[in-house]
Amino acid sequence: MLAPTQILDQLKARLVETLDALPLVDGNEREGGGHSALVSVILSLPRLPTGAPQLDGRQFQFLHGHGTEIRAGYGCAAEWEAEGTNRLQALASVADALRGRWHRADPDESGFDAFAMLGFAASAEASPQVEDHLPNAILWVPEIGLRVHEGDAALVLSAILPTNRARLRACWTAALERLVPNLYRPFPDPFMTASLERDFAEPDFGGWSTLVDDALARIADGGLKKVVLSRRLDVTGPRCFDIGRLVGALGCLFPSCQIVNLRRNGKSFVAATPERLLSQRGTRLTVDAIAGTAVRAETVERDAELTLALRNSDKNLREHQFVIDAITEALSNCCDRIATPAQPQVMQLSNAQHLWSPIEAVTRSGNNVFQLAERLHPTPATNGQPRDRAREWLRVGEPFDRGWYTGAAGIIEPDLTGELWVLLRCARVCANRAELYAGGGIVAGSDAVSEWDETEAKLQAMLTALQYA
Repeated sequence: MLAPTQILDQLKARLVETLDALPLVDGNEREGGGHSALVSVILSLPRLPTGAPQLDGRQFQFLHGHGTEIRAGYGCAAEWEAEGTNRLQALASVADALRGRWHRADPDESGFDAFAMLGFAASAEASPQVEDHLPNAILWVPEIGLRVHEGDAALVLSAILPTNRARLRACWTAALERLVPNLYRPFPDPFMTASLERDFAEPDFGGWSTLVDDALARIADGGLKKVVLSRRLDVTGPRCFDIGRLVGALGCLFPSCQIVNLRRNGKSFVAATPERLLSQRGTRLTVDAIAGTAVRAETVERDAELTLALRNSDKNLREHQFVIDAITEALSNCCDRIATPAQPQVMQLSNAQHLWSPIEAVTRSGNNVFQLAERLHPTPATNGQPRDRAREWLRVGEPFDRGWYTGAAGIIEPDLTGELWVLLRCARVCANRAELYAGGGIVAGSDAVSEWDETEAKLQAMLTALQYA
């Protein structure tokens, strides 16, 4: 087994061999083209990393299945920000312009490709909070990326053009030296559990009850079918939260969830989400419909009873059907062969269980991740139905701006396909403080106490993990 220093030396030698063949001035650049161009080199890793390490500076991680599926990025080769109602169209224009100007070399024939991160806040109109560390929407190409899939791994080095070989070699060598030794360090053990102090909650239970009553009245008069109310909870720990340990704890506690970490300006936005907004591979599209929730029980017998009750709950089945109907309607003008399961499955997590229907479709020509996300976000699982009325009701009624909670983030391939995840079960973390978010869907038949208990169960996902961080 190669030592990390040997792997680093091997990668640096392979990089030198590859640099001479790279186009470091884009053809359109010579002609005065106005768009950016990128160059990337993909280098196979001879040994699987132990995980995606936490380094200083900007980074993002998407981890699944105890690290068997990793997409991570460090530093910044290029990034574009957008806001407002046309934010995704603006970023799509950038990505589309890059399609023929992203020069990739895969000398090891790894089969991997370069990638970017796409992410956006819940609302296109909302400005970032004063203390927020993320823009409203961003397309981010990391300087060095890590991909792990089905037992293989590779690093992706990227830079914006034009550049020169000396500068590129110096920057990429430094990036390798910073990352590679950390790829093979033992994964940090969790700390002993610590008590967390609840500092601030918005709304409190009284405010929550009022919101639920107002929502039910709006549903009763026919203005809404469903609306998703959210809570914010601020907590303080006795020590600065260790993001590596937090990500590790979430991965252990919720192995079927996508663990997300977006770190900029010394702050992290961390999520353990069960819900894909979409996954597009070629023309094949998968969208998760998740709505309808029950808690878990300590005994097998009681847990089975709760699962059966969830499957047969009129209230939860109606809530779930709203999401299915909205997704199929959103896809009807851009997809063929839309297939919905006859009955929802039950997705069981350690702290909750949800009705889940993975919806499959075939996309028509010309539909990419940006356009599909525009159609699908926000779904009734995080917003409500009808979509525009629910969004307006929440804009006025919810007492805080959601920021990136219930937004989405994921990986974009150079051909504009990829995968996006709805940002749920999440927290914004800085030093020893964390802001947690959770929500519940209100439909006819909902009551404030049950929905409050549901949000408590959802908040417990991040609260438990933070105790070990």
